[in-house]
Amino acid sequence: MVNLKVKLGALELNNPVTVASGTYGFGLEYADFYDPGKLGAIFTKGITFKPRHGNPPPRLWETPSGILNSIGLENPGVEAFVNEYLPRVKGLGTAIIPNISGSTVEEYCQVAEHLNGKEGIAALEVNISCPNVKEGGMAFGSCPNVAANVVKEVKKVTNLPLIVKLSPNVTDIAAVARAVEEQGADALSLINTLLGMAIDIRTQRPALGNIMGGLSGPAVKPVAVRMVWQASQAVKIPIVGMGGINSWQDAVEFMLAGAHAVCIGTGNFAKPMVAVEVIEGIERYCKERNISNVTELTGRAWK
Repeated sequence: MVNLKVKLGALELNNPVTVASGTYGFGLEYADFYDPGKLGAIFTKGITFKPRHGNPPPRLWETPSGILNSIGLENPGVEAFVNEYLPRVKGLGTAIIPNISGSTVEEYCQVAEHLNGKEGIAALEVNISCPNVKEGGMAFGSCPNVAANVVKEVKKVTNLPLIVKLSPNVTDIAAVARAVEEQGADALSLINTLLGMAIDIRTQRPALGNIMGGLSGPAVKPVAVRMVWQASQAVKIPIVGMGGINSWQDAVEFMLAGAHAVCIGTGNFAKPMVAVEVIEGIERYCKERNISNVTELTGRAWK
C-alpha cells in the first residue's frame, strides 16, 4: 500500500493532488462528476476584500495547447465567501485553501484577517502573481522585496499557514522564492500564468478585452517544470507545482522536479475527471516501483 499523504508545512493533505484557483470555482462545481473529498485540497477562486466585476469580455481565447484568460479576479468579495460559500464547502472532506488577492498590501491583510479563525479553512494561498489586474497582482510578485513585504504584513494578521503563489514573469524565480521564505511563507505554489496576448485576424484587434492575459495549459509545462526545479532547490519549504498538468505522468514529472504536491488547473476544463485519474496514476506508478511513500518522489531527479 502506498502512503499518499504529504505535508505543506504544518498542513497535511491526504494525497498530493489539488486543483488550482480559478479553475474549480469555490469547490462545488465539480461535485456532479466526482466526490471532491478525493482531492488533497481545493484552492478556491481568488477572493478580494470587496466584490470585483472583473475585466471586460472577451475573457478567454483558445491557443495551441492552452488558453489565454483575463478574468480579472471577478469574485463576490470576502464577506460573501464566508457567508455563502464557506458553509457549503467546509464539509467536502478535503482541505479548503482560499486564494486571496489585493490591489494594496493593506487589502491582502484585510482579506487574510477576515478569514483568520474561520472554521473550515486550512490555509491561505497568497496570490502575488495574477497578470490580469491593473493594480497589484503580478506587480507584487515581480520584485523579491515587494513580494517579501506582502508576506511579512499578512503574517501579522493571520495564524493560518501561508502558501505564496509565485509569478513566472520574473527573471529569477529562486530569488523571489527565497525572499518570501525568509518572511515566513509556509509553502510556495508555482507557476501562475505567463503573460501573453493574441490578435483576432478577423477583427484585426486584440482578442481579449483586457488586451493581455495569462497563458495556461500544456504549452507552459516545460517552463513550469524548470521553475519548480529552480525554486525547490533554492528553499527548504515545500512547493505545490502547477502549469500544464494534464495527466498523472505530468504530475510525477513535477514531483521528480521537486514539488511536494501538484495542482491541476486548465486540465480540469478539458477533462473534468483528470484530478481523480492523476491520484490513481500516481499511486499505480509508486506501486510498480515499490515506492511506499509518495514523498520519496520529491526531487528524485536531482540525484
